[in-house]
Amino acid sequence: MSEEPPHRTNPTTPTSPTTPTTPRPDPDPDPDPDPAADRDRHRHRTVRTDPELRRVVTASVVGTALEWYDFFIYGTAVVLVFNDLFFVQDDPAAGTLIGLATFGVGFVFRPVGGFLFGALGDRIGRRSTLVVTTLVMGLSTGLIGLLPPYASIGVAAPVLLTLLRVCQGLGAGAEFGGASTLLAEHAPAERRGFYASFAQTGVQAGLVLGTVVFLLVGLLPRESIQSWGWRLPFLISFVLIAVSLYLRLRVAESPVFRRMQEKKTVVRLPVREALRRYPRSFLVGVGAHICDTSVVYIYATFSVSYLTTQVGQPKWVALTGVISFGLVVIALQPVYGALSDRIGRRPLNLFSVVFTGLFAYPFFVLLDTGVPVVIWLALIVATALGLAPMIAVQPVFYAELFGARVRYTGFAASRETGAALAGFSPFVAAALLGYADGDPWLVAAFMAATAVVSLVAFLYSKESRQTDVGLEDHAPAAPGGR
Repeated sequence: MSEEPPHRTNPTTPTSPTTPTTPRPDPDPDPDPDPAADRDRHRHRTVRTDPELRRVVTASVVGTALEWYDFFIYGTAVVLVFNDLFFVQDDPAAGTLIGLATFGVGFVFRPVGGFLFGALGDRIGRRSTLVVTTLVMGLSTGLIGLLPPYASIGVAAPVLLTLLRVCQGLGAGAEFGGASTLLAEHAPAERRGFYASFAQTGVQAGLVLGTVVFLLVGLLPRESIQSWGWRLPFLISFVLIAVSLYLRLRVAESPVFRRMQEKKTVVRLPVREALRRYPRSFLVGVGAHICDTSVVYIYATFSVSYLTTQVGQPKWVALTGVISFGLVVIALQPVYGALSDRIGRRPLNLFSVVFTGLFAYPFFVLLDTGVPVVIWLALIVATALGLAPMIAVQPVFYAELFGARVRYTGFAASRETGAALAGFSPFVAAALLGYADGDPWLVAAFMAATAVVSLVAFLYSKESRQTDVGLEDHAPAAPGGR
């Protein structure tokens, strides 16, 4: 494997005095004497205050929210409904365990989607690929709402459900990487972390939306939920497809990708190129996603099962806690994203994983009090100080790991490989809880172990906020560099 090429940083405020397309003039001249480079760089920066940037942000937030709504509702349905309707067992706990295993199947196929659609995004464009992933995710989710249960078609029911979960995994594997790449390549360099963080805002909005829908469905009589009520969150996806497609089709392609098309420098085999040119970045990307993937599903999925079965809380307490922390995390995403533009990506990443590992056991101690307010506080503190910084920085962190020619592939493939390794966390947590006879200390130890893995990845990473994402090939700054 070859070494990554030398780093080149963006000038502080590049502009072109001969092309007055930017609403806010910049008094500093471009130090690059090459006119072609000047035109290319200026073309990338004309979106700084253009309404196009607002459309990109809106489409990314709404589109990502709707796609991850699709992905998240499966996990909630597993612990509330699917264990009875699709994974019929004499022992309800066994049904939940099997259901959580199929929840993890979606993560196994996320790197496949990352490689497949990531390569497509580096060849035909970021926006076009996001349109495809929207259709894959939306249709597979809607079809889940039409499936007959185990009582009607027997073993075919869980088989079909698992196949549709596979399709969800393929779509999810490219969604976040594509939305984040599009945002990072449209955003002005000095506010890239702020704008890119909105991709993660959409993910959390999808989590909240899915939980709210199931909270409302939970108000129905149990018989209604078991017969038809559970289908509603999935059938809504058919409507959400149209909304997402409408927004994404109105967004312009990334100026960085357009420039590569004009210069005819688009890579034919981006997967091979990404692995050959950026081996270090790929490994960092895999490890960096281990902790947040593990803990977010423990907070959002496993905790619902733990609170209802082990602590004896009603479902509304657990679901309200998930909604509460989701809203807090949404509010904090642009805050942490903007902070990363000032102090760097690396400090926030390091702080978040250290806090997550240290707070793992106290988190379960607070849940075990059985006091709703304390439970909600535990979820909010764990996510506001541990999860939120990590995921807010994530979109820009991954975008800056790879050069423009293989950015979508490298981003999606490395991140989703990490997701595949950690996506079975609810299943692992449930198994560890059973092994410890209901004591959560092993689950806490597991959370701390994932934090250590990501800590190593972040220690091995380099500060990258000065990276020029318009460069076709680049390497981040040296460790600890500005």
